[in-house]
Amino acid sequence: MSKNTSTDGKILVTGGTGFLGRHLIKKLKERTDMPIRVLARSFDLELADMDVELMEGSLTRTQDILAAVDGVTHVYHLAGKVERDPANAHVMYDLHVEGTRHLLDALLQQDVKKVVVASTSGTVGVSKDPDFIATDDSPHVEHVANKWPYYLSKIYTERLCQRFVREHDMPIVLMRPTLLLGPGDVRQSSTNDIVLFLQKKIPAQIEGGLSFVDVRDVADAFIEAMDKAPAGSTYLLGAENLTMESFFKRLEHITGIRAPWLPIPGDAMRIGAKVIGNAMKFLGKEADIDPASIEMAQHYWYIDSSKAIEELGFNPRSSTETLRDTVRWIEQYHPEFTSNMDPQKKQKPVSYVPQETLEYARKLQEEMES
Repeated sequence: MSKNTSTDGKILVTGGTGFLGRHLIKKLKERTDMPIRVLARSFDLELADMDVELMEGSLTRTQDILAAVDGVTHVYHLAGKVERDPANAHVMYDLHVEGTRHLLDALLQQDVKKVVVASTSGTVGVSKDPDFIATDDSPHVEHVANKWPYYLSKIYTERLCQRFVREHDMPIVLMRPTLLLGPGDVRQSSTNDIVLFLQKKIPAQIEGGLSFVDVRDVADAFIEAMDKAPAGSTYLLGAENLTMESFFKRLEHITGIRAPWLPIPGDAMRIGAKVIGNAMKFLGKEADIDPASIEMAQHYWYIDSSKAIEELGFNPRSSTETLRDTVRWIEQYHPEFTSNMDPQKKQKPVSYVPQETLEYARKLQEEMES
């Protein structure tokens, strides 16, 4: 995509300090000369060095929102918080639902060309049925997600946005990425499961399935949505659907760390996680895996991204490339791995076989056996 040299307008990005936000801002700097304003809760040196207008504030404060939207024409609304403890559900509702409501109310007074909102595939794409694959026409899944406040708050946020489209003709587009992976997850907000795998803390094989996508490809899709998507559209964004067993097997091929192989009934694992979690809380510590995460992992988060492919030109890279880049970034920047790694082991051994070769050999073997 060639660089747009137009300076007619101003871009606002909320949630710019997050995993997706940083990648989006980097790509925007490459593709447009429009000034970029970032609403962030605190000063961020990396963003400041990127020559953006950094505005400290919160979506929960009206005066901050009014200052942030002044003069903006294009909005990427990415601000969000992932919290799995039901006791903290109010924090997510306050940010995702009420914060979005205040932002959209303020934007009614601006000449806004489009608002691209970051939602999640979990608003429609989760089921106990391994044969279910969600599309953008699938209904919301409150009956499944009603115990998970993050996803429930995102469902309510989507409905709020759809109401603003209907009642105010606001040009809102909802983007629904699956699990974001790739390099640069400083806060470990999306890549925690891979960190746990590298730490050998995944206790057992779990029945269930997931979808994931490269954060860099999602950032590209957001920019394309700003240019191409009609108001009221929704777009699921995923690269591949895999069972949990296949996902960890893929990580085993990349890292050499053995994938969990012992199957444990889900109820037993969930109860065990709850007991351990309560014991850790008593000791003033935090358990590695919480019961809610185990329960979610036992569902199938499969989606179909055909609409984004056809309308936005969404073209996600190889999922193996994404996993490999995620692992390499964690090994290079995660404090536990960088502090424990022998400098001599950072170089690939002479006997190292590239993952692409292993994948090719595996496909040949499957063809011969079929």
